[in-house]
Amino acid sequence: MSLITRSLGRARALITHSGFPYRSAPTPNGVAPAPQRSRLGSDFDTAWARRYPARLTRAALVEGIMRPTMTILADPRVYGQDRLEQLDGPVIFAANHHSHADTPLMLTTIPDPWRHRMVVGAAADYFFGTRIGGTIAALTIGAIPIERTKVGRRSADMTRELIDDGWSLLIFPEGGRSPDGWGQPFRGGAAYLAIRCDVPVVPIHIQGTGRILRKGRILPQPSSTTVTFGDPLVAHDGENARRFAERLEAAVAALADEATTDWWQARKRAHAGTSPDLTGPQAGAWRRIWALGKNDRQTQTRRRRWPNF
Repeated sequence: MSLITRSLGRARALITHSGFPYRSAPTPNGVAPAPQRSRLGSDFDTAWARRYPARLTRAALVEGIMRPTMTILADPRVYGQDRLEQLDGPVIFAANHHSHADTPLMLTTIPDPWRHRMVVGAAADYFFGTRIGGTIAALTIGAIPIERTKVGRRSADMTRELIDDGWSLLIFPEGGRSPDGWGQPFRGGAAYLAIRCDVPVVPIHIQGTGRILRKGRILPQPSSTTVTFGDPLVAHDGENARRFAERLEAAVAALADEATTDWWQARKRAHAGTSPDLTGPQAGAWRRIWALGKNDRQTQTRRRRWPNF
């Protein structure tokens, strides 16, 4: 018995001393330790979330929970889906961003065949700052980490591999939610990825989600919403990401005009380059809030009219 006890003691001491299997081998003296690779942010691994069990779970969440919830909270009216009929293969969907409700609304509004083979470009520093948060985002919405300010090589390479594999991408080019209900200037990430991956971009305008769950609010409240899909855009020969991003922002601004007025007048202003700017009036805070409230009232009272030829 004492022999067995001594043997167990030696084995325990050996395991404790070596650290197996709880830590890697120590670095020898005189050798610089290898840099620790971060597993958070843009380096967060999301490949597991695109395997069949995770995809099945996500589809059940989208169809069983998100869709009924969005029907109750958002009561979405969807326009422009006929503009997607000629598309074939993966695309990039680029929408304005007012609320955390935007993502579930898009996941339940974007039609097949893209809906269940789509990843969401999410801010690497916000959604993937912790293991728990990143895991939840990857599982529930199919999120992948994208840098806010400038798309890094790792994110760009991963996105290209996914698009080559048949996945589409949903991204919010503003880089974050609106702080006051008006839009923010588009950054070049969506345009850069579209040029690099050689796929079309579908502009989308979302109206009304800021009333459901605006930035800073915890509890949502129901409100009607409008989702308008635009004509797909492709980069011109020699067009850089900055100019393509400007053209993409103008397309979303034209869709916003279409949602708040009527199709014909919005098309004429878009052709003339006079669509109202997404970012609102360059004025004081009170003036911007007043103008936003007026815009919301117009959205709720105006009805779509046929063109007056």
